[in-house]
Amino acid sequence: MSDDIKTAKTKKVAKASAKTPAAKAPKTSALKAKPSAASKAKKPTSKPPKKADVKVKAASAPKAKIVPPKAPKPDTAPQNPPSAAPGDPMGFAEATANLTAEQRETIEKLSVNLARAAMTAQGAFAEAALRQADRPAALSPDPFHVGPALNEVFGKLASQPDRLMRAQADLYSRYMDLWQNSAKRMTGESPDPIVRPASNDKRFNDKDWSDNPVFDVMKQSYLLTSNWLNNLVSGVDDVDPMTKRRVEFFMKMMTDAIAPTNFLASNPAALREIIETGGESLVRGMENFAEDLERGGGKLAISQTDAEQFVVGENVATAPGKVIFQNDILQLLQFSPTTEQVHEIPLLIFPPWINKFYIMDLRVENSLIRWLTAQGFSVFVASWVNPDAKLAQKSFEDYMYEGIYEAADVVRKQCGVDRVNTVGYCIGGTLLACALAHMAAKGDTRINSATTFAAQQDFTEAGDLLLFTDEAWLKDIETQIDQSGGILSGQSMADTFNSLRSNDLIWSFFVNNYLLGKEPKPFDLLFWNSDQTRMPKTLHMFYLRKFYKENLLSKGELVMGGETLDMGKIKVPVYVQSSRDDHIVPYRSAYRGARLYGGPTTFTMAGSGHIAGVINAPVAKKYQHWTNSALPGTVEEWIAGAVEHPGSWWPHWAAWLAEKSGKMVPARDPAKGPYSPLEDAPGSFVKVRS
Repeated sequence: MSDDIKTAKTKKVAKASAKTPAAKAPKTSALKAKPSAASKAKKPTSKPPKKADVKVKAASAPKAKIVPPKAPKPDTAPQNPPSAAPGDPMGFAEATANLTAEQRETIEKLSVNLARAAMTAQGAFAEAALRQADRPAALSPDPFHVGPALNEVFGKLASQPDRLMRAQADLYSRYMDLWQNSAKRMTGESPDPIVRPASNDKRFNDKDWSDNPVFDVMKQSYLLTSNWLNNLVSGVDDVDPMTKRRVEFFMKMMTDAIAPTNFLASNPAALREIIETGGESLVRGMENFAEDLERGGGKLAISQTDAEQFVVGENVATAPGKVIFQNDILQLLQFSPTTEQVHEIPLLIFPPWINKFYIMDLRVENSLIRWLTAQGFSVFVASWVNPDAKLAQKSFEDYMYEGIYEAADVVRKQCGVDRVNTVGYCIGGTLLACALAHMAAKGDTRINSATTFAAQQDFTEAGDLLLFTDEAWLKDIETQIDQSGGILSGQSMADTFNSLRSNDLIWSFFVNNYLLGKEPKPFDLLFWNSDQTRMPKTLHMFYLRKFYKENLLSKGELVMGGETLDMGKIKVPVYVQSSRDDHIVPYRSAYRGARLYGGPTTFTMAGSGHIAGVINAPVAKKYQHWTNSALPGTVEEWIAGAVEHPGSWWPHWAAWLAEKSGKMVPARDPAKGPYSPLEDAPGSFVKVRS
């Protein structure tokens, strides 16, 4: 399905709308004309039409009634202002008598479309209410569990009245400056803005936010207030750091949500779109809204991309290979070699089970899997199951034994070697570190080296997910899982991660899909991001409690498989990758984990964030990375001694890995090993959607 086909309806509406005077008018004046046009359009539709044909009659009837009598009869009494004609109780014909045919057509079209949009939204809300009616009540006066933290932070502010008064005086002063600037603009001057959006803030990119004085004042007022609130909270002293961080996060969520860009009446691009399409954009937006409510089963599941454009195994996850092994929790994929010779020691990758493995194989040009095979490595990848209620009791320990241990054994037998090199990505890296410590305690040497991508072992300085792991949150999550039969839904996971970057992953799509009435663009990364998996209760609660809340691994107190895990006993070489802008696994947290290993450890920092920092093919020539062979006591010392290099970190890692991968041997055909292929890559596990 092409984008041209999907947007045909939009183009058709735009073409028709281009005939109207409103579409030709300057944008600023068009925006000023909106309120009166909207108010006129809304009046005839206060009573929803019963059928579509009624709308057509209502739209066309006034045209036959707008010609007044040529002259009154001689015996006619003095005329009062003419009343509405029969069949036109709202006086639409009289109100539009002086308009051109094109203008009347525009108003009629806008009126009909506003009614359609309202009825679509009303139906969607009604359907959602019916779906929620038979579910356990989920209303809470404090759904984010931020009340106690807010009380502590603002209580501290209240105890410092001088500081609060200075902050209020500063805000008042900035507002006075803003109003003076606005007055100067009204007299034709062009003063510099009092406040500007951050360089990476795309919300105010539409030129009317700067060119139109009304919207410019609205934008700057919002920025002044939101910056003031966020700075007020961040400047509070003498409170628990985690409490303060929780309030900062909540305040940022709140100020992001109330941005004028998120409301139809205060978004110039949305208002302009309504005029230019005669209200058709709002109809499409409400249809998108209704579809997302339906897809979410009565909860809003905002579409981030056109999912119909992607098929796993056809245009994503296309690297050739075979599934050579399967158990309850994973399928093991062996990818086809692309060189005549390969390194003797194979590479086994454990991606996160929160998402699907094909983040490493989205497109040919950025596929990490294809790139590794081209460097002469035998590549194996664990494709985790998308669990249902039957697997609700699978534990973190089960994933260690049936995942790390069992997969490593299969790879060794398939390749005829006694050791394997391993990679753990995100939570897969946490599990891998636990397995390495468990093996070290038992004297097991099947793993030759380990690499972690964006993974944590010490959660002291973990990312924003740490805010969702106090006891109140954990009890809520556990209740939610129990109500779902022992499985946490993929949508719940998606909502949590999206909230960490709400402007990019929530509000931008809210505006695009609903206010502008546009379809989300096809984007493979966002397709993968929305393809979340479910979480078994036992596994997930163990992970949240033992790592995020109690941080037992870094303390040397975590017990798994009858062993107390000590990362200091891990002596194999380890390569730790981090990303400078990672909000889930901050580089500080990754560095603390790197310092826990007892053997030679190499730490690298890449540019960008949690995904783009990892998946950065050399051919893209994007970002940069930093290296430093030393591992001093603090990450600040490491940064001070680091050397910056342009582009991807992959070649640096590949050189390190090649040294640990033995001699070159003939390439291995996945179809000819001891394990007979079960099916072609990418396998069936990865195709199961939540």
